Amino acid sequence: MTDRYASFVQSGPGRALVKRLGLPDPPRLRRHRPGDPLLPGPALVGTATGGRLAEPVGRILRAAGVEPTTDNPAAADADTRFGALVYDATGITESTGLRQLYDFFHPYARSLHASGRVVVLGTPPEQCATPREATAQRALEGLTRSIGKEFGRGVTAQLVYATADGDAGTEIGLESTLRFLLSGRSAYVSGQVIRVGTGPAAAPADWDRPLDGQVVLVTGAARGIGAALARVLARDGAQVVVLDIPEAGDELAAVANGIGGSAVQLDLTAPNAATRLADHLVARHGRVDVVVHNAGITRDRTIARMNADRWDQVIDVNLSSQERINDVLLERELIPRGGRIVSVSSIAGIAGNRGQTNYATSKAGVIGLVDSLAPALADRGISVNAVAPGFIETRLTARIPLALREAGRRMNSMSQGGLPVDVAETIGWLAWPASGAVTGNVVRVCGQSLLGA
Repeated sequence: MTDRYASFVQSGPGRALVKRLGLPDPPRLRRHRPGDPLLPGPALVGTATGGRLAEPVGRILRAAGVEPTTDNPAAADADTRFGALVYDATGITESTGLRQLYDFFHPYARSLHASGRVVVLGTPPEQCATPREATAQRALEGLTRSIGKEFGRGVTAQLVYATADGDAGTEIGLESTLRFLLSGRSAYVSGQVIRVGTGPAAAPADWDRPLDGQVVLVTGAARGIGAALARVLARDGAQVVVLDIPEAGDELAAVANGIGGSAVQLDLTAPNAATRLADHLVARHGRVDVVVHNAGITRDRTIARMNADRWDQVIDVNLSSQERINDVLLERELIPRGGRIVSVSSIAGIAGNRGQTNYATSKAGVIGLVDSLAPALADRGISVNAVAPGFIETRLTARIPLALREAGRRMNSMSQGGLPVDVAETIGWLAWPASGAVTGNVVRVCGQSLLGA
């Protein structure tokens, strides 16, 4: 679906009109292309007094081909344009120390490339030694979310809470997270809080193919986000099993053939569907390293006008089927240690949506699944995360009335809708073997929507 307004804004007359009237100004976003450098310019790295992550961040950046530049406002060249501003705030232990954030960001706020990146690193508040430290670390969320709305031009801003009690997987998880957040893969992700904890993780031999050797299942893969996801995962080296209902068999076969994957036609609400799927995975692959629960439907009505069938169908497909599949795959130990479960939620599950009580309930339930299952599977070394898309340009959003569609596109920090590939890239990162220490997260892919938290 084409966003004609965004295309017009990129033209000469469009630029002049937007500037004169103060209209929404959708930037051209930097998206990932294989072979691109991680950043369009150098990374400026700052550290609060006593920060503990400057050394590993430096190692990570250098390994990714980015030479970090040390913060030195007195020597700053006014013409320098940075690809990223990265700040280690783990040393801030009380509110008075927050002044260090101002001292770092104030002189460089206008020095970022278009589609530049801002990443602040902190300590999870619940791990802090004192209430004052926890207070200061929680304050970082307000900073990054505001920067995401202030800097414009496609700049994104994120907060990464990295555990203070790390293991071997923590630094690898921090590396996978920084490689995602600093790259074009995260074009439509902004204002997010991501937690890196502990867990089994393995850095890939080639970061351009981080899923080499992995068997990945994607449900709802015949079109839209699911089809984009299958392509991204295959590009990253995975052997992809795509699944959808029999009625979408032709489209599903086209997706599978296009990526050299295999297709399973199965209605997930059918009796014994989870068992039949498990039997197929055992026969063809013997395991499944990553399970992506993407299948979903809408049956919109206000709750006063909704019949019971519409309610039941949405809950069954969007939530209960995920639980049934997880139960069977985990019981039969088909997801090995180091495996990944990634579910697709929605911004509707966070903010609610008029006329979608069934859908919002199911997608909030997906967030509950992540909250409850992630700690339960930690001992088995299996991570569980979700993504929550906002307004994504698909066939479904093309059916929305024009006024609502335009509101959905413009009511975010990017002033535009996202693309299916934006959701796919985020799920791909969570699926990487290197992301084992990233678990229990719900990452919004919404361009920092003004709706919800």
